[in-house]
Amino acid sequence: MSPHTVKNYQRDLKQLSLFCDEHELEQWRTIKSSHIRQFIAQLHRNELSGRSIQRLLSAIRSLYRFLIREGLADNNPAQAVQAPKVEKRLPATLDVDQMSGLLDGDIPNTMIGRRDHAMMELFYSSGLRLAELASLNIRDVDFGDHLVYVTGKGNKSRVIPIGTQALNALKEWLSKRDELAFFEQTALFITQQGCRLGVRSIQKRLSYWGKKQGISDKVYPHRLRHAFASHMLEASGDLRAVQELLGHADISTTQIYTHVDFQHLAKVYDSAHPRAKKK
Repeated sequence: MSPHTVKNYQRDLKQLSLFCDEHELEQWRTIKSSHIRQFIAQLHRNELSGRSIQRLLSAIRSLYRFLIREGLADNNPAQAVQAPKVEKRLPATLDVDQMSGLLDGDIPNTMIGRRDHAMMELFYSSGLRLAELASLNIRDVDFGDHLVYVTGKGNKSRVIPIGTQALNALKEWLSKRDELAFFEQTALFITQQGCRLGVRSIQKRLSYWGKKQGISDKVYPHRLRHAFASHMLEASGDLRAVQELLGHADISTTQIYTHVDFQHLAKVYDSAHPRAKKK
């Protein structure tokens, strides 16, 4: 799991531990499904989001799978407990004109400028997650076949095409990177001190360029991934291919982008159909 996921799971299980202390539940074996339901109801009353409760239940189920394997519990009390339903929200994205404004704007030919431009091009070109881009090494990019080799969630690997614009931006960045002479550093994106660029720094750089290029909406890594997905689906209509490119284990996760696509179609319909226009 990513460090972010581990941190969230740790926080969730600490909440469970506090609940157990309050109710004098001293052994994992003594916790029943009714206790878990009581715990979830308490969090729901405290207005914890349905999505957070789903993650918390996932953490508890994972804990109990471990405990059963180690002989410290006999069953999984969280297995049959249902989380509150979560309303599916449409992912925030950027339209094609906004992406062009972000990527084609005036970016200085400096080490930082070339690096940041290459990162943004790669996010949009290949729909990478933030952690995936941050963990890339130079050898993960195949310039000959225009591919990038990615290790994603659950340590699953996938191979994604890279567009020409992104490849050119990467080549420009690597020429600047070579000038720094950090030849022993394997990370694709590095700081001026030769360290691997961290996820927080990447987020800050994208936010900076969004403001610098005059993008009205906030720019962050996952928004570029959403833009990649919605623009690919809009142009191709191939949901299964987009699922593979994004690395989604379940196609239902990808299906939310069909709603984004429908919004686009609805706008076209409203503007073009003679009987759709309001008088």
